[in-house]
Amino acid sequence: MAELTIAFVDLADSVSVFETLGNDRATQAVTKLTQWIGSVGRDNGGRVVKMLGDGVLLSFSHNQHAVEAIVHMQQEHARRVARWPKHLKLMMKIGVARGDVVQVDGDCFGDAVNVASRLSDLAGPEQILVTDQVIFKLGLRHGVRSRTLGPMLIKGRTEPCEVFRIEWQPEVLSEFLTLPSGLQHQSVSAESVFGGIQLEWLDALHAFNLTDLPLKIGRVPESDFVVNDPRVSRLHAVIDIRSGNYVLEDVSSYGTWVRFDGAENAIALRRQECLLHSDGEIAMGASFADFSAPTIGFKLVDGSVTLGRGLLQA
Repeated sequence: MAELTIAFVDLADSVSVFETLGNDRATQAVTKLTQWIGSVGRDNGGRVVKMLGDGVLLSFSHNQHAVEAIVHMQQEHARRVARWPKHLKLMMKIGVARGDVVQVDGDCFGDAVNVASRLSDLAGPEQILVTDQVIFKLGLRHGVRSRTLGPMLIKGRTEPCEVFRIEWQPEVLSEFLTLPSGLQHQSVSAESVFGGIQLEWLDALHAFNLTDLPLKIGRVPESDFVVNDPRVSRLHAVIDIRSGNYVLEDVSSYGTWVRFDGAENAIALRRQECLLHSDGEIAMGASFADFSAPTIGFKLVDGSVTLGRGLLQA
């Protein structure tokens, strides 16, 4: 068993690329990109554990090298795709965790592997989500900007862990510069942070208190909030608070799509969950490519979430 930093790099919205280019050309594009991801990892002292279709699992003995590698990946890739057509851009979602890992026949197993994979699922396009141990291991003068998302419960773990988003864009000034000496586990009181949720779709408007959560959204009258569209399942999605964070879970037949402000690609959920970490939109039963899809805009304001028809103004 060894203590390693595990990075899971996944490509967002590769389905649209396959639809546009066809299987052969899209496969070539994805393969070329995943091979480049692997080479960046190796150049920074990492090891390619395995390729997973449109994802790459990397391991690093040196935590600083892992962070430098993933930041370089995002920055370099952003420059590479700046002039690509919007519908052909393959953006990366990265989850990183540090911990004890068991290595068997070249593969890796352990909590850090599971958490890194889960954080990659929760991340939006062009985002890097990491655990507190990754930040802590950087030391005091690492120069990495990050924003805390608070303690989060990760599927498969009994205890919440502090999750941070690394701000890799040169133009972004984070509100919080992470200092490892200040990392302490803190219990978050939902009542002290969140004020409730307001949902609006067409002419329906309703406000919910925290005591009303979890909030069920669906087509049937028994739902807490009804979206009467045939593409919306009887029970389509559930919004709940977990360790001080809003989480959207898709429980539908046809899927849910989440798109955050500033991100060109959407996160497709099929019986999966997504952290609502910033403002954006939710499409239910059909993707954003269908202009008629029932769409709910959401905005996090002063610790609460406001949902509305389309994007809301601040």
